[in-house]
Amino acid sequence: MQPVVSQYPALSRVLHWLIAALVFATWPLGIMIGFVKKDVALDFYLLHESFGFLVLWLMLLRVGSKLVAGAPPIEGSALERKAAHAVHGLLYVFLIVMPVSGFLATNAHGFPLKWFGLVTVWSPLGKSPDIAWTLSGIHGWSAWILLGLFGLHFAAVLFHHVVKRDGTLFRML
Repeated sequence: MQPVVSQYPALSRVLHWLIAALVFATWPLGIMIGFVKKDVALDFYLLHESFGFLVLWLMLLRVGSKLVAGAPPIEGSALERKAAHAVHGLLYVFLIVMPVSGFLATNAHGFPLKWFGLVTVWSPLGKSPDIAWTLSGIHGWSAWILLGLFGLHFAAVLFHHVVKRDGTLFRML
């Protein structure tokens, strides 16, 4: 039986799962680019960058939604609440930093984004080899940090659902 809990607003729940699905599609595409033939890598790259750009806009929508609609209060000890706020805040930061740095890195390397092969997206950067590798480094490190944050987030969900048997998981379902 499902515990009675305060849920996130419907838009927040939809965006949460949509962004999660996109990240889980985007992350392996980015990893695979270095391991496939060059002609296939370009297709992977187009999807990776297009999904990533979509994640950015959905995250901005999610931030706006949270500012307008809020979120249900986090239950648990003061330490659990502080940890949850910290991890959620960092997830939000890196889910914005990662696509922004990837988008800018691509442009700095001299490859403007053609979103899903349809629309060329304007960038404030043209080809800028001096900063391209720095932006690529930020993008790569952000991906690994995001993976670690996801691990903490998922461990907390399991802890609440399996050990504490509270309704935390149901807030986002």
